[in-house]
Amino acid sequence: MLDQWCNERFDFEATFLQCLAKHVPNIYSAEMDPLVEKQEEMVQAAILYPLECYLFGEDPDVFLEKLQQSGTSQLCGKVFKGGETTYSCRDCAVDPTCVLCIDCFQNSIHKNHRYKLCKASKNSNLLMEETKDKGVFINAYSVILFGNFMEVCIAPLEVDFVTVVIQRHGRLDRCVLNMSLEHQVLQKKFFSVLTLSHALQNSECQLSEEIMEHSRRVFPSVIKYIVDMLIWEEEKELPVELTISREKVDSYYCVLFNDEHHSYDHVIYSLQRALGCELGEAQLHTTAIDKEGRRAVKAGHYASCQEAKEEIKRHSENVSQRPLHVEVLHADVMAHQKFALRLGSWLNKLMSYSSDFRQIFCQICLKEEAGSENPCFISKLMLWDARLHKGARKILHELIFSSFFMEMEYKKLFAIEFVKYYKALQKEYISDDHDRVLSVTALSVQMFTVPTLARHLIEEQNVITTITETLLEVLPEYLDKNDKFNFQGYSQDKLSRVYAVIYDLRYVLVSKPTVWTDRLRERFLEGFVSFLRILTCMQGMEEIKRQIGQHIEVDPDWEAAIAIQMQLKNILLMFQEWCACDASLHVRLSKTGAISRLHEFVSPEDFQVELLVEYPLRCLVLVAQVAAEMWRRNGLSLISQVFYYQDVKCREEMYDKDIIMLQIGASLMDPNQFLLLILQRYELADAFKKIKPTKDQDLIKQYNVLIEEMLQILIYVVGERYVPGISNVTKEDVIMREIIHLLCIEPMAHSAITKSLPENENNETGLENVIDKVATFKKPGVSGHGVYELKDECLKEFNMFFYHYTKTQHSKAEHTQKKRRKQENRDEALPPPPPPDFSPAFSNVVRILNCDVMMHILRTLLQRAVELETHLWTEAMIQMVLHLLSLGLLEEKQQLQKCPEEEVTFDFYHKATRMGSSALNAVNVLMLLEKLKRVPQLEAQKDTVNWILQMFDMVKRLREKSSLATVGATSGSEATKGDELPVISLFPSCKTQSTQDKEKAERKRKAEAARLHRQKIMAQMSALQRNFIETHKLLYENTLEAQGKDDAIMEEERYFEAIQLNFRQRLHVEQIFDLENGEYLCPLCKSLCNTVIPIVPLQAQKINSEDAEAVAQILSLARWLEIVTVRISGYSMKNAKGEKQNLPPFTNKGTGNSALEFHSILSFGVQSSAKYSSSIKEMLILFATTIYRVGLKVAPNEADSRIPVMTWSTCAFTIQCIVLLPNFRGEDTPSLLEVDMFHILVGTVLSFPSLYWEDAVDLQPSSVSSAYNHLYLFHLTTLAHIMQIIISSATESPAAHSSDNGEEAQSAQSFCRELCQHTSGIRECKVVLIEGKTRGCLYPAPYLDEYGETDPGLKRGNPLHLCQERYRKLHLLWQQHCIIEEIARSQETNQIFFGFNWQLL
Repeated sequence: MLDQWCNERFDFEATFLQCLAKHVPNIYSAEMDPLVEKQEEMVQAAILYPLECYLFGEDPDVFLEKLQQSGTSQLCGKVFKGGETTYSCRDCAVDPTCVLCIDCFQNSIHKNHRYKLCKASKNSNLLMEETKDKGVFINAYSVILFGNFMEVCIAPLEVDFVTVVIQRHGRLDRCVLNMSLEHQVLQKKFFSVLTLSHALQNSECQLSEEIMEHSRRVFPSVIKYIVDMLIWEEEKELPVELTISREKVDSYYCVLFNDEHHSYDHVIYSLQRALGCELGEAQLHTTAIDKEGRRAVKAGHYASCQEAKEEIKRHSENVSQRPLHVEVLHADVMAHQKFALRLGSWLNKLMSYSSDFRQIFCQICLKEEAGSENPCFISKLMLWDARLHKGARKILHELIFSSFFMEMEYKKLFAIEFVKYYKALQKEYISDDHDRVLSVTALSVQMFTVPTLARHLIEEQNVITTITETLLEVLPEYLDKNDKFNFQGYSQDKLSRVYAVIYDLRYVLVSKPTVWTDRLRERFLEGFVSFLRILTCMQGMEEIKRQIGQHIEVDPDWEAAIAIQMQLKNILLMFQEWCACDASLHVRLSKTGAISRLHEFVSPEDFQVELLVEYPLRCLVLVAQVAAEMWRRNGLSLISQVFYYQDVKCREEMYDKDIIMLQIGASLMDPNQFLLLILQRYELADAFKKIKPTKDQDLIKQYNVLIEEMLQILIYVVGERYVPGISNVTKEDVIMREIIHLLCIEPMAHSAITKSLPENENNETGLENVIDKVATFKKPGVSGHGVYELKDECLKEFNMFFYHYTKTQHSKAEHTQKKRRKQENRDEALPPPPPPDFSPAFSNVVRILNCDVMMHILRTLLQRAVELETHLWTEAMIQMVLHLLSLGLLEEKQQLQKCPEEEVTFDFYHKATRMGSSALNAVNVLMLLEKLKRVPQLEAQKDTVNWILQMFDMVKRLREKSSLATVGATSGSEATKGDELPVISLFPSCKTQSTQDKEKAERKRKAEAARLHRQKIMAQMSALQRNFIETHKLLYENTLEAQGKDDAIMEEERYFEAIQLNFRQRLHVEQIFDLENGEYLCPLCKSLCNTVIPIVPLQAQKINSEDAEAVAQILSLARWLEIVTVRISGYSMKNAKGEKQNLPPFTNKGTGNSALEFHSILSFGVQSSAKYSSSIKEMLILFATTIYRVGLKVAPNEADSRIPVMTWSTCAFTIQCIVLLPNFRGEDTPSLLEVDMFHILVGTVLSFPSLYWEDAVDLQPSSVSSAYNHLYLFHLTTLAHIMQIIISSATESPAAHSSDNGEEAQSAQSFCRELCQHTSGIRECKVVLIEGKTRGCLYPAPYLDEYGETDPGLKRGNPLHLCQERYRKLHLLWQQHCIIEEIARSQETNQIFFGFNWQLL
């Protein structure tokens, strides 16, 4: 065959197909039980080896060796799997899809930058939305170009040449260039990218002309064969050229295909019922189908396979809505399709050898037949992608990665083909049931996120219009009769597939152009107009009607509408940024003044401002009415929508934009007309008229809530100016203000702040750029996390009615700030900070504050509070009125300080001090404020009222021409003090100010007197308590002590019984505690226990010094040892009862000395044993027997001799766990080195009084005897411990000769070295504590980011480093045997109501 291929007279394609027709059916004949290794050997020998010999012109191994020696590069080409960690540089990345694998990251300069870690998509075997193969990173003077995570660094030089350093893993590599037009020339002395690209191509070894010629003969035939077999639809026949002249064999396979509708159990059940196979065989088939996408489950004649097909479909329909996909294929068809995939893998390997192979392959795949309308090879495969099984799709996608995506020019051509068939591909994917990762549409991220390529596709292929039109074509089923979206009864799976199209639009728009061309502008506007059609369908979608009378039966679906709004949020921002970056448009608008002359081009009938604010006002009124519980019959779905409307995930394009739209309306409308429209929409016009008293509490509550909500919106419209364009602020100013108000609530962790800030299209919040300007970081301790605390100089920026506060946050922030001011001995007034000036286009908004309708609203509410005649006011309402008054006075003050009085048209002071009417009892705002201070219900607002009165006085004096000079000289200092008004220092003779000073002094005096009175009373109570205890000291020592012990014992027993009853009542919950062994959590320290140690208080005993000195002269250590030895020996012989005793040698030493009698130990002082209550004795016995029963897992036996030893050891071990670290020792080992001397000390001290027992009387050692016993026991154990230290440190000890060169030690050292390399930048860490199958918990990992927080699942992506303190705490948890205790605490807190096998983790 090789000879025929080498002979040019033969047609290569014909001979190649003949070879396949001859060998392939024989190689893949046993598909039911294939021998994979044998099949591969036959393929290599019969087909692939001859093919490679012909292609390379020599032995393949020789060719590959020459290729490596020539220095041909190998691109990284990393394809991420599901859950694999990726790295993204926050300093250099163009967008979030620019990522690196770990190897390339470690060998790049980005490891010294700010970087982020994230995970590839779940169950992903390809590069997904989070990743991108190429991108442009600009950093200082270097360009970092990612061609599948390779880098090219171009350093600025003084001469006209470029030094290119391309290095990966210590070898010279080639990088595919991907550079935007605007970045092609970084410096004037740089060569162009084309020159650089040419230099790179020359750096790679070129293939010989002979090999390239052979490639041009081989590749077309191989590619055509692969394409023909993958899209072959005939089940019984093969193409004519693959049919050989032999009798057709009646051999067929029943082939079952994978889908995402049927579960494992469904497929196994269907196979068992249809084929009668065993469970193991059905499981084997199912696993193979899920992995490869299809599997032959039966072989035989056509009729039997067809019967099996029908049976499988019938049984699968019984357990699912649709049957399994089953086909009957001829054995030869099955064999050729399988070999076609093998050839695809072979081509994939060839693509990595050389760029020439890739270019030839791409040329053939893109070549169209002359005079034919059929698509090219690669387009055929893309269009057939949705009908291919999983295994074929994987190989096809890998082949595209290794060929087209490695060559920039052909990547562009592939992208053109992709866009050409984009609509068809997306519709096929939406109808398909496989995950997006297995669809060719997932490759869009590889093309649309490349800036240069995206511009080209916009200009030449009109890709924005193509994507938006695709959206419009796949969404008609969700349109109602009014052409508005209605997602009731939608399919979650299908709609989530539509989101993929929205992702593609986001990818195309992710990089804004810096250079606009007429063609680009034209195509962009076409796509934008098409996108507006989508927004038209969304405007007013799923309108709701207030339910009156009867509650709705079923909550409507609302998630889809919110979800699609969230998907489009960033796209809306991107379109705005694209429009904003077109400088030529702004220049033309500025020169012509078109904005200011808008009324000349649009008639008043067509341009109605009321229509602009109608929908935003409806939404805000709806929010207010929901808060007033007027929509409670509409169910929970509406409450959820209102929550998302104001939530940080959606508010930028919902709530915030509605406030801006109201500000636009306020700037264009007459202020009185605007406020009347607000009152009308809130249905509050009647509420501000003369009202009749009503006893309907629900109606009063509704009115009050609506008024509060309306006043809040008015505050936002007038006061919220931190929006670029509304005022002269930047995005950094906006973020800083958000952070300031978050930290005014309480100090927060970095993660908590990040969650509360909106993300941009790059999933960044901008927090790191500004956080250090407004806050200081407080590092964490051993537990907890680090927090940011607001700097003192930023506290003056606090605005109590910040529009992103929830009601809970508002209350908490107000409480925190008032508490802070009180601690600083300042008043509790919280006036608003001076807001930035509106931009000229919005300057008319402030007129709302001093219009007649506003003054009427403010006077009406203040008058109601003063007169106390109606319930239509609340303290919150008055607080908002005071805030509006503060805003008006601050606005007028700022204008007066900047301009002469005659130029200031804002006259809030005059309007507020003008009488409300001509009636005799008419009042103005200033008069009402004076009366308001005397309202007892508003005592908390008195400081704010005083502040406002001071502001009125200040504005009045600023209005007076005589004091303009003085005020002007001090205005600078006044502006810097914020809410600390300089009125007191400016006007010391002011009557109002002196009155306020007196009131403050009086309040302070009363508070101090109350404090001293409380202090005096507490001192008296303490003295009485001490006198009572001293007087009844004896009673406390004797009576209460015993009573306390008994009560504690009884309380412990009752607590344990309650715990047992509580957990036994949980029928279907896994038990947190081992009740059989008496486990429970201590109610005080939350430690896991199964008994309690009865601690008998030490009785104070007096020691006579003369007796002690006399005993010391007689009882030396040696004499004491002899006496104790005799006593022990006597007890041993008495218990022996004639039996032969194997006594220790030291006990026999003194038995023959008649001078030392058995009772001599009693001669140094004895006393009667202490008397304890029966309950204490019972508790001691219970404690000892519990240790015996649980420790040895035997039945209770109070007479067992092991009970005392186990009891003493338990006490010693408990003390060690509390105070020391346990010294673990082996069991049943007599070696001195392995004896725990602390256990010995505790045991001997507790057991030594037993040597004083006598048959006739209960005795115990006297105080003097006990003291010497304890002293000598301590001496002995200390000496023994010193001997342990000496022996273990001696060079002759066996431990010193232990070898460290064993295989186990070397493995441990190697593991430690490997671990140390990664602990400085660990990717993810989880700690799972497990005790048995059903008891376990997650424990905070010791790896923290720079903010002292863990990051489960890499949600934030910050680099993690080992925290030594946390690791020590974890180590201590293990050493002190507290793991089970920690598990019990966690499970009790989390209340797990289902069983979970923790050992499966």
